[in-house]
Amino acid sequence: MDKRTYFTNFIWRSLERWGALGLSFIVSIILARILDPSVYGTIAIVTVLITILDIFLDSGFGNALIQKKDADELDYSSIFYFNVAFSALLYVLLFLLAPVLASFFDLPELTNVVRVMGISVFITGVKNIQQSYVTKHMMFKKFFFATLIGTVCAAVVGLTMAYNGFGVWALVAQYVCNNLVDTIALWILVKWRPQAKFSLQRVKLLFPFAWKLLASSVIFQGYQQLRQLLVGKFYTKSDLAYYNQGYQFPNLLSSNLNASINSIMFPAMSRVQDDKVHVRNMLSRSIKTSQFVVCPFVLGLAACADTFVKVILTDKWLPCVPYLQLFCIAFMFGQMGTANQNAHISVGRSDLKLKTEIGKTGLDLIVLIITVFISPLAIAIGYALSTIPRMVICAWPTKKLLNYSFVQQIKDILPNLCIGLIMAICVKLIGMIKLPTLVLFLVQILIGVVIYVGLSIITKNDSFYYIFNLIKPFFNRKKGKE
Repeated sequence: MDKRTYFTNFIWRSLERWGALGLSFIVSIILARILDPSVYGTIAIVTVLITILDIFLDSGFGNALIQKKDADELDYSSIFYFNVAFSALLYVLLFLLAPVLASFFDLPELTNVVRVMGISVFITGVKNIQQSYVTKHMMFKKFFFATLIGTVCAAVVGLTMAYNGFGVWALVAQYVCNNLVDTIALWILVKWRPQAKFSLQRVKLLFPFAWKLLASSVIFQGYQQLRQLLVGKFYTKSDLAYYNQGYQFPNLLSSNLNASINSIMFPAMSRVQDDKVHVRNMLSRSIKTSQFVVCPFVLGLAACADTFVKVILTDKWLPCVPYLQLFCIAFMFGQMGTANQNAHISVGRSDLKLKTEIGKTGLDLIVLIITVFISPLAIAIGYALSTIPRMVICAWPTKKLLNYSFVQQIKDILPNLCIGLIMAICVKLIGMIKLPTLVLFLVQILIGVVIYVGLSIITKNDSFYYIFNLIKPFFNRKKGKE
């Protein structure tokens, strides 16, 4: 595939992720205005538990199929049946443990909520290999339509139930409906079907690569969710709601951008895994481009956090502002770490991802132990402060593997960071002007965009012109048709 084909798939993947994000964002705003913060605290606990279980289905074998150059129908079918059986087992365990979890968090209503939301674990098991097939063959246009259908249906269900006073069950129904409809739509749009054959030997052959990815994801997501579980355990549901809401928005921006780029870069790098120079160049471009895109979002959001929360969530959510700002800092370099790890696994070194995750999580656990009994805000501060050490750990093996050090990576993204910081400072200063909140918010967005784009042009930013030159032919083609 050439550069243009990769870019076209990136556009479809971006439309899928950002379209779903945009609609989900609007729905979450409306629901946040309708529902009490404590409701979100209950859902946050259940979501943490399900996210941890989903890791067992979403990570190892799916990525192993993408990385394997000669994966065939027997590989796909074998892993599909394995995943479905395993997901059914996980759901049964979750169903049986629901009363124990409700007792642990002293929330009796949690039992039924866990059992209903847990259905999505089985749904994920059915969908996972279909997603891997789509990613390996870069069929992201179909992904776009499947996700759009699921998100729209879930939005209708969630909002209807919220307006009719169903409270927490509105969020439960939205979550399950999204996964279910998304899965059905993907199966209709993508014609791959598992064949009536299974090979335990094929599962065993993929296992050495897959288990390291699985263990890496368990460690990463386990720690991410542990922070929220501890906030829910030692502090109030409202504390957890504010913490989770502050985490949610920068995480949505960062993770969706991450998903858009890495869905393309991982299979692309896997195809040229024998050419280390090519992989290095692709990694460098991925880091520079993703950082150029993410900087204005997270730094701009941190700079106008007060007005953002007032306009979008209303004043009752203002306590989440410091969390929002801290997590913007924490997620600013997230793409850099993930890009390094994707490069490692694309050349068959899943062991490096496992080692870097162990290193990162060891550091994070030390920070968490120090901060957990101080306050939820202290936990967020500790996580933000450990951002750079985490990135150093991720980039450390890349020096030896691809001759691309952490210092070189920082030099690559430094122009983007400088432009982003200047933009953020200007946006923050504009926030001191006395204007109606909505007007002020719109002015901050407009000025931020103008400054960021303007400085990119003035400084002849490499990433800006790389993106511009990729997009330009599409506009020229459109003009030619007209």
